[in-house]
Formats: sequence, C-alpha cells, structure tokens
Amino acid sequence: MKQKRIELPDLPYAYDALEPVISKKIMQLHHTRHHLAYVTGANAAMDRLEKFREGTGLEIDYKAVMRDLSFHLSGHKLHSIFWTNMKKAAKNNMPDGALLKKLEEQFGSFEKFQAEFAGAAKAVEGSGWAALVKDEEDLHIVEIQNHNLLGVVGTTPILVLDVWEHAYYLDYSNDRGKYVDSWWSVVNWDDVAKRLG
Repeated sequence: MKQKRIELPDLPYAYDALEPVISKKIMQLHHTRHHLAYVTGANAAMDRLEKFREGTGLEIDYKAVMRDLSFHLSGHKLHSIFWTNMKKAAKNNMPDGALLKKLEEQFGSFEKFQAEFAGAAKAVEGSGWAALVKDEEDLHIVEIQNHNLLGVVGTTPILVLDVWEHAYYLDYSNDRGKYVDSWWSVVNWDDVAKRLG
C-alpha cells in the first residue's frame, strides 16, 4: 500500500496579515519556497522508499533516506502548526481560560512562561525552533535544532516558533531577539488552547 503524499497547506490568512511583525515578502518566501521544499523533500524520500519496497533493484542508502524523511516531514509538520499558531497582531495579546490557568500552574505565571519560551527561542544554536509541547498532563518548553534534533518523542507540539533565519532575516537582520519579542503579538492563543485540548 502506498503512503499518502503530503501537500502544501494554504495559509489561514493573507500573506500580509501579520504585518508589521512579519512582512508579506517573508511570508510569501517562507510559505511558497521553504515550506514547499519540505513537502517536496518528504514526498521524494517516500518515493525512494516505495520504489525500494517494490523490489525494482533500486539500491538505497537507509541513513540518507531516513534522515531526509525525518528532516523534511518534521519541517512540514512544524510549519503547518506554525502558520495556524499565528493571527493578525493584537495589543496585550494573552491567553485566557484553561490555557492561561495551565501555563500559570506549570510555569508560575504567564510572564515566567513567556520569559522561558523566549529564552529558549533566542538560545537555539544555529537553525531551529522553540516549542511548547504537551506530554500527557504536563507542558514543557523545548528547543528543536533543525527540525528533528532535540525533539522529545511522544510529545505533542501546541505552540511553535520558527527561529531559522529565513523566518525573520529580511525584517530583523540578525536580531533574532527583536523578532522573538515582536512575535508574541501575533500568537493565536485560541489555536494553542485548541491544541491543548
């Protein structure tokens, strides 16, 4: 049986919806070039594996193909969450209800959660992500280098922040910290709450 191929999802808003925090130009490049490349790479890895399984005599480098599948499929999954984790900018953008209560229980306060998440995002070595993940009843903040290193198996990402340079460099140059600090105004807390369950 063939594995279902993945497709580039549409954004839930226009490319300019997150301005001035994230420019239309970055959103277009990020979605149509970078995310599309992860979709294409994941599908290509699945194609190679299926051809090998069919016994067509194709030699396969398991290490390379599995690394490609992990890298590209993780990139696709994280970006798909990232897009829905954001919405038009709002002043004093904060969660409420059960999500706020859970963050306060787990981190002491929303401000402490925010500081820890931002600290993780600013400290990722090289390219990667900061993520708030759910592990049964607990929440953890983790760094994910590239797309597939330092992730925690068995957890579910509910809030992710892309800190690869392609996510911010055109707008913020090498000031990742300013990008991270500005990003809080576009977080879609309703989406995060829905993912919390």
